[in-house]
Amino acid sequence: MATPIGNLRDVSLRALDTLAGAGAIACEDTRVTAKLLARHGISRPLIAYHDHNAERVRPRLLERLQAGEAIALVSDAGSPLIADPGFKLVRETVARGIPVTAVPGPSAAVAALQLSGLPADRFFFAGFLPAKPTARRKSLSEIAGVPGTLIFFETAPRLARALADMAEIFGPRPAAVARELTKMFEEVRRGPLPDLARHYGEAGPPKGEMVVVVAPPDSHPGATDVDGALRTALARLSPSAAAAEVARVTGISRRELYRRALELKPK
Repeated sequence: MATPIGNLRDVSLRALDTLAGAGAIACEDTRVTAKLLARHGISRPLIAYHDHNAERVRPRLLERLQAGEAIALVSDAGSPLIADPGFKLVRETVARGIPVTAVPGPSAAVAALQLSGLPADRFFFAGFLPAKPTARRKSLSEIAGVPGTLIFFETAPRLARALADMAEIFGPRPAAVARELTKMFEEVRRGPLPDLARHYGEAGPPKGEMVVVVAPPDSHPGATDVDGALRTALARLSPSAAAAEVARVTGISRRELYRRALELKPK
């Protein structure tokens, strides 16, 4: 049986029982996991399993699972399978008919959503955005109209630029930047996207791991809001492309927005 288990910093009794009973524990960094296990008096064989060796190690893990051995998969931080190679191990385990169970643990994405103060009834986890600006803005445009709160992982050096792109594509939506969640220097900064972009642009890259949470689009924007969104889009796009982008965000007819874009386009 394969069992994904979250970060051991906030480990549950069920997780401790599972780890103690596993034949082996697959983990990102054996040194980190060894220290955490030692705190709980658990000693089990550790197997490094991460982005750089997953293709080579995964077949060995599957062979052991096929033979009936119980293996637990843990992450250094957050939850396994969320933005790491764990999902491929689970996918192939399921394909072979081997039982898989999960022991819930900390999740940075969920913790950030809980702390953001933004709607949590519907949300979309987008993972890491592309590093290159053009690809990043394209990805943001594709999900601008998702009718739920958006959650992103981002690196500290790219945070300010990513927030600026979000402000350009999404407009002044409420948002939150959470860093170092469940750790000693946990911090959450909330505000409109343009304000957050300006703050981190001036303050420089923060330390730690970042989660950005953005409010869903307003389903009933006023005319002033729509005109503002069109003017922002027209600064870099044709009237047709600007109308399409704002239509995705607002749900308003693209044809109606195109007519308005032509009226607003600088002569």
